[in-house]
Amino acid sequence: MITCYLRYTIDMYKRKEFLEYAKMWIPLVEKHGGKHHGYFLPKESAADLAVAMFTFPSLAAYEEYRKNARQDPECQKASAYSEETRCILGYERQFLEPVFGSDD
Repeated sequence: MITCYLRYTIDMYKRKEFLEYAKMWIPLVEKHGGKHHGYFLPKESAADLAVAMFTFPSLAAYEEYRKNARQDPECQKASAYSEETRCILGYERQFLEPVFGSDD
């Protein structure tokens, strides 16, 4: 199992647009076999930081999702929305191994 951790730098004046973008992607990750754990937007912290996490059964499954997402019209629409609104200034991606308890 692998969790993708995304750390976004967002335009703090386009929080509403980023929220719309986030709402687009949650069902798309699930549609392509992942489990989305949500987006986390700034509250009482730096106004330009947002985070997302989602899990796939393996890195191979994640790579398959990435391949399929490039061809999916809904995924293309979500990506185009972020480019059009310029709500995302940058992001970093990291892969983590989740630990859920003693019976992992």
